[in-house]
Amino acid sequence: MNMGLRFKIFLQVILWLCLEQVKQDVAAGFDPTSQRTDSSVSDANLMFEFLLDGIEIDQDNNIVLLDKEMASMRRGRAFLSQINDNIPRGLSSMVQMVNTLKDQRRRPMSQDQFETLVLSLVYSAHQAWHQERKEEQEAWGGVLLHLANVTVYELRGNYLFSYA
Repeated sequence: MNMGLRFKIFLQVILWLCLEQVKQDVAAGFDPTSQRTDSSVSDANLMFEFLLDGIEIDQDNNIVLLDKEMASMRRGRAFLSQINDNIPRGLSSMVQMVNTLKDQRRRPMSQDQFETLVLSLVYSAHQAWHQERKEEQEAWGGVLLHLANVTVYELRGNYLFSYA
């Protein structure tokens, strides 16, 4: 299985995790036509479309959309601003974010915090895949695993694996 296909499957899983809460809200009887739900689904679909059409990291460590038309749209510029301004780029700052998220797990995240979490997850996956040294791959992979665990906790209320 080539890298592009693996990455697309990974993104589909992340999108599924993000939309799981919307499905649970619908099953619980919340109004699926509310503006917030429609906006959340629309935002998730747009984010997925941006990621699926391709991104790359430039020499300044900024995320760039490969689809120039999407990058020039207002929503594309907002997406790039969010990911380039709010996502930690270094391994140590990403680990610090993970530890902060674990400490705050008793409080639900805002939508912006959750989007930052998901985008950090995607960025960490990219970094883990593109590291040349095995030690760096393993370090980014560890961060990726912890971010995935925090994401699942936020969506389902329990972890994929225990830290103990």
